[in-house]
Amino acid sequence: MAYLDHASAFAIAGAHSVPAPWAAQDEGKVDFSPLEWTVIALSRRDSISSLSTPGPIARALGSLFGLGRESTLADPRLEALRRVAVHAWRRGYTLPVSEIKRFLAAGFSTGQFETLLASVASKRLERRRSSAA
Repeated sequence: MAYLDHASAFAIAGAHSVPAPWAAQDEGKVDFSPLEWTVIALSRRDSISSLSTPGPIARALGSLFGLGRESTLADPRLEALRRVAVHAWRRGYTLPVSEIKRFLAAGFSTGQFETLLASVASKRLERRRSSAA
């Protein structure tokens, strides 16, 4: 039985394939640390508006009337995780590309991204089933 290398069968001499930005990530890692799972769980309560930075008028009114807003996380890596988790909790699989890029740039893998989406989707479905029953 002969072996055909499909990767080089259609290669053009001198041409280099450009990998996707997420291809360099560690594909084998699919789980999160306990702290990261906590961030995902706590982001369930956050609204989409918690992801935007308040303008000067909103900050002034907030300080005047004592209306605080959800603060962002100090760790940029965990903040990227929180942002993706908030979108997943609120909008399901409809995430902005910019948030996915931020998540991957923070050092998370595509496997972790898929794990997060699958976990949140199952919890959303579970919640929907329990409220319908």
